[in-house]
Amino acid sequence: MKATAKIPVLTVAQMRHWEHLSWEAGIAADFVIQKVGLLAARRVLELTNSGDAIWILAGRGHNGDDARAMAPHLAKREVLHIEVTDPARGLTDFTRQLKSRAPRCIIDGLFGIGLNRPLDSDWRALIEAVNATDRPVVAIDIPSGLDADTGAAEGAAIKAALTLTLAAPKAGLLKAPEFTGRLEVVPDIGLVPCPLRSDLNWTMAADFAGLPPRRTVVANKGNYGHAALFCGSLGYHGACVLTARGAQRARPGLVTAFPQESVYVPVAAQLQSAMIHPWQPAQPLPKTCTALLFGPGLAAKELPETLKEEMRSHWLSSPQAVVVDASALDWLPPGPIAGGSPRLITPHPGEAGRLLGCSAAAIQADRVKALRDLSEKFGSCWVALKGHQTLVGRSTGDIFVNSSGNPALAQGGSGDLLAGYLTGLLAQPFWAANPLLTARYGVWQHGAAADFLSRTKPNWTVDDLEEHLGSVPSGDVLNCFL
Repeated sequence: MKATAKIPVLTVAQMRHWEHLSWEAGIAADFVIQKVGLLAARRVLELTNSGDAIWILAGRGHNGDDARAMAPHLAKREVLHIEVTDPARGLTDFTRQLKSRAPRCIIDGLFGIGLNRPLDSDWRALIEAVNATDRPVVAIDIPSGLDADTGAAEGAAIKAALTLTLAAPKAGLLKAPEFTGRLEVVPDIGLVPCPLRSDLNWTMAADFAGLPPRRTVVANKGNYGHAALFCGSLGYHGACVLTARGAQRARPGLVTAFPQESVYVPVAAQLQSAMIHPWQPAQPLPKTCTALLFGPGLAAKELPETLKEEMRSHWLSSPQAVVVDASALDWLPPGPIAGGSPRLITPHPGEAGRLLGCSAAAIQADRVKALRDLSEKFGSCWVALKGHQTLVGRSTGDIFVNSSGNPALAQGGSGDLLAGYLTGLLAQPFWAANPLLTARYGVWQHGAAADFLSRTKPNWTVDDLEEHLGSVPSGDVLNCFL
């Protein structure tokens, strides 16, 4: 696997510095603009069909230049170019055109990252008119009207379906998903190699090129580990089934599930290639076990205290990788962890709030700090803080923003699949030796499978997600649905 350069999340000042270094190195601004136009147009071509009407709203600055540069490359599309130097006149032109034909999509090139003042009433009226069309908008670099550092709307901001941000994500884009929509990075726009670093980095599909590693011709199931899953209780047996199927999609050598005895029969009846044993106190782990998962479906009111004690013991000192999800997160013991085996927790914002004694809203207000605090509280474990743009990292070092996934993942069982998939990966020697890469890859595959399904089967369920989990070729960028 060839390592790819990290793509940092940048401030406006950092982005300007990078551009300045590029101009000093002799790169012409017009060269970059033309390249942006070509690359952005290619992405729009992938998302539209021949004959579709595409309207380009171009302002006075370089953001408008980028949008204008797209026009020659939008082959077989009906392109309407609306120059907006005066917002009142631009609104008149825009409204008049709407009366004859609505566009398939609108390209937003009104304002770029340089906007640092509230918009006047005419600009606000134009932006509100664009939003009112309910037509999908592709924003170039940043939705017009958005502060690129804070994510605040300067009076009004374009609500994009897709933002094609240039070179690197800007910090404000991660704080304003209601305006940004789906965020994609167009990384190589002709600038010098990025001279900047950030603790917060964007995940690209290309980061996983060459994964999973190729298996040797003499491989056997003993080479790929054994995942043990402690999941499923009365009323929640389906979570155990989904978790086991998620683990199987990672293809460890063996998978064993240990549901509560009350749900052993329905779990066993739905699984074939996984081994199923009802959980019993002090039951020894399988001798070949290499990764443990606690949590999915362990939500019944009366659960044995012995189970919780066993989880805490494994978390603190087990030589195997340990993943904790769902209800078992509330059993975690704070403090240091013995040994160097991977520890991973996968909370959603509500669960994270319970662990840190705050609200889900407080978690969402500063997700990076929440991840750091969670990891520090629980022995510097790895954390996948779920939600829109899931974060992966720990108390120190790099944190990565996941770029795949969509709102259709918001259905019961999707998290159980992810927890099982991550555990199935960590059961295997290659993945256990690279826990950050493993968590990032598992989260990305989970979201990429959802993206594939949303493009091909709008009414997909978690059962469909299980079928496609792990099947997206690494390095692929899936089409957003406009």
